[in-house]
Amino acid sequence: MAVLVITGTGTEVGKTVTTAAVAAVAIAAGRSVAVLKPAQTGVRPDERGDADEVARLAGAVTACELARYPEPLAPATAARRSGLPPVRPEEVAQAAAKLAADHDLVLVEGAGGLLVRFDETGGTLADAARLLDAPVLVVASAGLGTLNTTELTSRELRRRGLGLTGVVIGSWPGEPDLASRCNLADLPVAAGAPLLGAVPAGAGMHEPAGFRAEAASWLAPALGGVWDGETFTAREAAEAHGLGPSFQPRPGTTS
Repeated sequence: MAVLVITGTGTEVGKTVTTAAVAAVAIAAGRSVAVLKPAQTGVRPDERGDADEVARLAGAVTACELARYPEPLAPATAARRSGLPPVRPEEVAQAAAKLAADHDLVLVEGAGGLLVRFDETGGTLADAARLLDAPVLVVASAGLGTLNTTELTSRELRRRGLGLTGVVIGSWPGEPDLASRCNLADLPVAAGAPLLGAVPAGAGMHEPAGFRAEAASWLAPALGGVWDGETFTAREAAEAHGLGPSFQPRPGTTS
């Protein structure tokens, strides 16, 4: 693939660190990589944005932003409040295509979820992916609530005729609870697509050299890594079996 669009099931699910891991693995395989952040919000002009963070962790990455807005809001809202021009899907597609002409892989990292609006007309990352005819990788959270948001995202991708490469858990906890462990088996069913990795919580705090050395162990072969999802899921399922009898879910909660 020349372009891979990376979205999340919501905010703070680990999109940027997952993007960095995909980039690091590709660079280690000898591929040239660019990362495109269409709209960076909540960051001052002198601060590092998500694309810069990917470059810091992954290494020799061409980092590109199309727009930056100071308030931590949805891009359309942030653009309106700042008085700055919004980003439009056509601009995202054009920028990604231009980068793809000079790079083996272009990673387009969205803001928030798939349908977060870029502009006042309702343009989204999904629209940019359609214009690019690019596959989409979904980054999901590990615990309660993730099955619903993952299935909603995957259904919307299919409704729009977009390809879903798979799902990566963007922040796998060091001490996963029962719901997180059970979700390893349930997420591929909810998504209708394979589970392609689990990035450890706190991975973004690694020193860059350590991050690059470990990245392949967090991602499945479909993303260039060596992570064995079947073994990982079976191991955690065994742990979940041990937790089961003592686990009492809160009333009204689901995973």
